[in-house]
Amino acid sequence: MSSNVAPMSVDTTMGAAYIGVMAAGILYGVSFVQTWYYFAKYPGDVWYIRALVASVCLFETVHQALITHTVYHYVISNYNNPDSLGEMVWSILLEVLFNGFIGLLVQSFLLLRVWRLSNNHLPLAIIIGCLILAEFGCSVAFTAQSLQFTTWGELEGLKGLSMAVNLLGAAADVLIAAALFYFLHTSRTGFKKSDTMISKLIAFTVSTGLLTSVCAVASLISILVSGHTLIYVAFYFCLGRLYSNSVLATLNARQIIRRIGEASDELSFSLQSVSKTAQRNVGSTRSANISIKIDTIHEFIREQRQNSDDDNADPESATTDKTLTELTPSL
Repeated sequence: MSSNVAPMSVDTTMGAAYIGVMAAGILYGVSFVQTWYYFAKYPGDVWYIRALVASVCLFETVHQALITHTVYHYVISNYNNPDSLGEMVWSILLEVLFNGFIGLLVQSFLLLRVWRLSNNHLPLAIIIGCLILAEFGCSVAFTAQSLQFTTWGELEGLKGLSMAVNLLGAAADVLIAAALFYFLHTSRTGFKKSDTMISKLIAFTVSTGLLTSVCAVASLISILVSGHTLIYVAFYFCLGRLYSNSVLATLNARQIIRRIGEASDELSFSLQSVSKTAQRNVGSTRSANISIKIDTIHEFIREQRQNSDDDNADPESATTDKTLTELTPSL
């Protein structure tokens, strides 16, 4: 960025940053409510998922404070000092590190899900892991070097690192979403209950993966097209919020998705009851259908067995619920 351009274009510098802070603030409020809902509804989740949610919420809070300080510094504290727009404040540089922390946590969590769903597919895990670590490494390097600068003009030398952060993030998100889509799609059982829940999981995976990828690409394009402005900052401020909201939405939607599966199971049960009655009344078809009937009853018993005192989920549902617990959307 150029230090002599920034003060002349308030709309595309502080205006863009202000819009980014407002949008990030709204998304922060949504994620905070989702965090409260998660801890209220899922107190029995394994410790590392609860730790993930708590850590993401903490880093989001720090990040929101940093970007709010940035805009306050330029717009309020230096209201009558337009020359200050040519100088960088420390908070806008440090926020990159905390956005990197959020991305590292969420993407690593998703990588673990890919690892398990793929039956420990090592080459795929290595590729995704390298992208995640490279993205975080670029974020750390950008923060460490930029904190030594005082003007926007000096930051021009780190344009490559800034582009790399967004490019690597988008690549990791797309690859994670594609891998989860593939392994979820191939895990279909042919039974309506399981397939309904898996379809919902696939929808979450694709939509959340696209959201974070599109945001990162938009930030990258803004750097390429309007690198002398802060338009890219408006997108980057929101990137961490999209990561956190996507994983929280997936975790919090488990009960809803399972209820959808149970509704499908009720229809299946009605059809099976009719089939059993017909088999009793039509003796001529009994021997021909006996093996099908036994398989159906065995499958139905398996699907109706409870996995907890307060939840009527079957083993198949329990397996899907475990998958719901372990998956993130990408972010």
